[in-house]
Amino acid sequence: MQQSTFAEVSFEQYRKPTRRERFLDEMNRVVPWAELVAVIEPVYPKAEGPGRPPVGVDRMLRLHCLQQWFNLSDPAVEEALYDSRAMRQFVGIDLGREPVSDETTIGKFRHLLEAHQLGEQLFVRIREQLVTQGLQVSRGTIVDATIIAAPSSTKHRTKERDPEMHQTKKGNQWYIGMKAHIGVDSRTKLIHSVAATAANVHDSQVLPDLLHGQETRVWGDAAYSGQRDVIRHHAPDAQSFIPTKAHRHRPLSEAERARNRTKSKVRAKVEHVCLVIKRIFGWATVRYRGLAKNTHWLFISCGLANLYVARRRLLAEA
Repeated sequence: MQQSTFAEVSFEQYRKPTRRERFLDEMNRVVPWAELVAVIEPVYPKAEGPGRPPVGVDRMLRLHCLQQWFNLSDPAVEEALYDSRAMRQFVGIDLGREPVSDETTIGKFRHLLEAHQLGEQLFVRIREQLVTQGLQVSRGTIVDATIIAAPSSTKHRTKERDPEMHQTKKGNQWYIGMKAHIGVDSRTKLIHSVAATAANVHDSQVLPDLLHGQETRVWGDAAYSGQRDVIRHHAPDAQSFIPTKAHRHRPLSEAERARNRTKSKVRAKVEHVCLVIKRIFGWATVRYRGLAKNTHWLFISCGLANLYVARRRLLAEA
């Protein structure tokens, strides 16, 4: 992050650090910038000829992270940088010397990451970095899926909904969009597996992709009931802790209810991770058309969510 100038300090002696500034300072200290830049550099354009050189990878990556954390479009993040001193300091921009990268440059960088499918690679690199810092994946996994809604309106140029987004019913309400499937470590609450599908794909169909194979315990909600054989096939040592479902002519006994409550106390940890992605980062609705672009967004959001969840432990060890 860029240091404040003498003029800024002298005229702002009564300033109070905002929550945004504290958040950006914490994330700046826990994000492994050098490792993530190393993933992008091989495909990033190099300076050739007498033209204007490309913006540095580190700065463009920071801009992309701002988009993820504050759920900003390309034009919105450009305007936010002009408006927010905290964001400019985080990116390293001094408006007295240089302009903010325009929305076209920001969009081209995002398209570069999408074209080379670097979202998943960045997620994996963050996970590996957390392992090197002592946050090992344990032998317990919590699986879950959450709906990311898509606009149902057809009042735009194509006059049709996104063909890759489908509808599903949850409770008594219908949704259209996609599903984010995640496998979360039961001890650290860190995401180790991610998958994205249309919303009409049942949660249990993606279960094999969410297990790393070394589990001894697997938790999930009632959507994964009846999947004991699948769990046993992909994680031979795992014991299923899926809640028991009641049937029309056989209600649950008091002992089964008590066991379900015990299972739910552990399974609820996965909801904390969903809260980070959908409420703190604000990604409750899809931002782009097409499953591929939103899958890229999901992978990077999950990687940054892991850093957010683990930030206190990482800062304590720094």
